[in-house]
Amino acid sequence: MSDDTFRSVEIERTSVGQYVVRNARGGSMSMGAGGDASFTPVELLLAALGGCTAIDVDHITSRRAEPTRFTVDVTGDKIRDETGGNRMQNLRVEFAVTFPAGADGDRAREAVPRSLQQSHERLCTVSRTVELGTPVSIVEAVGSPED
Repeated sequence: MSDDTFRSVEIERTSVGQYVVRNARGGSMSMGAGGDASFTPVELLLAALGGCTAIDVDHITSRRAEPTRFTVDVTGDKIRDETGGNRMQNLRVEFAVTFPAGADGDRAREAVPRSLQQSHERLCTVSRTVELGTPVSIVEAVGSPED
């Protein structure tokens, strides 16, 4: 992989069921099993789905007008499927975006449906990866034991 395509995060355990996620740019956030206010991995998946399209739609529409409201609700059902495995279904990303009255706001409103479609069909890496399905490799790092 080249530097242009490679993406990564590091997850460090801080206590039982509690972790810190760090990106290469120095950002960090807490993640956990759901026993406190930390985001769970499933919530982060939902946030990634909505956030990816939100960024696309925001970049396209805000060139025309600044939104007066821009919210995204992302929902889904966590189920145990017929093979006994956990997964999500019924994923839904709902946008509520409003713009001020006037010609610029009208142009921004007109751009919303097209920008949602472009994001879904071409731009949003996250939803396209989920929909198309991508194999995931889970491997144990090779190294010398410290204990």
